[in-house]
Amino acid sequence: MLRQRATSAVILVPPLLVVLALGGIWIAAIVAIATALAAIEVFRLARAAGYPSLAALGTLLAVAVVVDAAVPRLLQGSGLLLGAVGVMLIAAAAFAARDPREGLATWMTTVFGALYVALLVFVVRLGQAAPPLPGTAPLSVLGAERGWILLLVLGVWSFDTGAYFVGRRFGQRKFLTHISPSKTYAGLVGGLIAVTLVTGVMLWGLGQPPFLGVVLGPLIGLAAQAGDLAESMIKRAAGAKDSGDLIPGHGGILDRIDSFLFAAPVVTLYVVAIVR
Repeated sequence: MLRQRATSAVILVPPLLVVLALGGIWIAAIVAIATALAAIEVFRLARAAGYPSLAALGTLLAVAVVVDAAVPRLLQGSGLLLGAVGVMLIAAAAFAARDPREGLATWMTTVFGALYVALLVFVVRLGQAAPPLPGTAPLSVLGAERGWILLLVLGVWSFDTGAYFVGRRFGQRKFLTHISPSKTYAGLVGGLIAVTLVTGVMLWGLGQPPFLGVVLGPLIGLAAQAGDLAESMIKRAAGAKDSGDLIPGHGGILDRIDSFLFAAPVVTLYVVAIVR
């Protein structure tokens, strides 16, 4: 398992660092690609779980949400309007189902799958929402977009790493085993400690009060854990171990971004509500 994780890190980290260094449209592009791949996987899982969907239409809606976030604002609230149009179009397409119960299931599953993976758009939104870094910030050279996205990435990774190693060493009592049999209370605590420390350091680097790491860190950790469990529930319903086989040691792309789907909106909300 540890060798597989190391292999995945070697494959994933360098491209991610390059994209993060380039910033701007490159971040939006990689988010759009990841969203499309994740949509394909989630609709495949839904089909295996017995839920019909309009996978192509759902994937198109998910990617459109990301593209909308990346382009200049043409209309305030355009993302919400786009979502509404998507819901209506998917409903119209589901009318073709002979059985209204199948049509309803198709409509609901397609909308859910599209909006679920489209939560990754908050990586893009985070970069847009972050105010300029103070000139005295140690990481001011990164800029607000790169700095806050890096905080998100390192926060989620530190939680996952802390939970993995502490859980392996001290994990005995488990929770929510009907969804994920490997989650332990010790791993959760270890992950929360790790993400709190890393978040505090990153906040200091971004010119923010580092003690707020005790607030943002646990929020990131709990959101990341919830995101992981949400994907595990989908996989358990589908009878699948992984969402796909795209990445060695980590299955599909959804297995890699599941924590970010919930953590990215949390960090974005924190920036919008707290950061000045």
